[in-house]
Amino acid sequence: MLFEIDGFMRGIGFIVLAISVYGIGEMLWTIEQTRGEVTTTNPKMTAKGMMSDAKEAAQRGWKGTAIGSLIGFFVGILPAAGATPGSLMSYGVAKMLSKTPEEYGKGSPDGVAAPESANNSASTGSMLPMLTLGIPGSPTTAILLGGMVIWGLTPGPRLFIDESEFVWGLIGSFYISNIAALVINLAFIPLFVWMLRMPFTILAPLIFVLSIVGGFAASRSIHDLWLIVIFGLSAFFLRKFDYPLAPAVLAIVLGPIAEPTLRQSLLLSSGDPMIFFTRPIAGPITIIAIILILLPAVKLLRRKLALAKN
Repeated sequence: MLFEIDGFMRGIGFIVLAISVYGIGEMLWTIEQTRGEVTTTNPKMTAKGMMSDAKEAAQRGWKGTAIGSLIGFFVGILPAAGATPGSLMSYGVAKMLSKTPEEYGKGSPDGVAAPESANNSASTGSMLPMLTLGIPGSPTTAILLGGMVIWGLTPGPRLFIDESEFVWGLIGSFYISNIAALVINLAFIPLFVWMLRMPFTILAPLIFVLSIVGGFAASRSIHDLWLIVIFGLSAFFLRKFDYPLAPAVLAIVLGPIAEPTLRQSLLLSSGDPMIFFTRPIAGPITIIAIILILLPAVKLLRRKLALAKN
């Protein structure tokens, strides 16, 4: 049998969907768009050029950076959320608020800055609940929490008083790690571009093989391999018909978290949904979420009204 009943009972894992959408689907989309021919430019690494590019990125990408930093940090604080939903949400919000959304997906500075800044800020935000409450916000912080326990450190408010040298040393290491990551990435740009020069007739099979091997290694299930192939083909056709793929991935990430918390909230309020509006913290967040949901419809209505007047 191609599919196993217990495979569906386990649910669809995030790794399966991510590999199929951003691995198989993007590979097929690139083949269809470029017909196997990918053009690249020769990198010129000069100090003057890097300063000029940094200035241009700051001027054109500041809005995406601000959106990604704010959303990524607050998503990172949420336990078990991680950087992936923060990056996807930041990209979607930045594109929705942009005056030129058609540039997204074609190298827009805001489109690049939003998810990357969200990824960094979410990683930092996930450290907050770990240090103050002992609740890891991501798999990485869960590993760090285990290391802290092994060293005899107890996460919590007292950690900042009893082990101040450790806490501030950890905070200082964030700055050093970001600088080191910047230097390493700049140094390896020629290598990255060299990899892109590889003929796509070789690169595409490599992507496919690595995607299949990665999907099988995560679960060791043939069922998941068939799901990767099917979702990859589905993602390709969705891209072809201009449907966004990020909401599907984001739903898989947030769905298992949202369902039990929604149930818990309704149990606390005896089934009254007004608990999401009357609480001092939940109320503003719910209102902001509703505004973001309705914003695309409002923009579409305004665009239609403007066209009708013309």
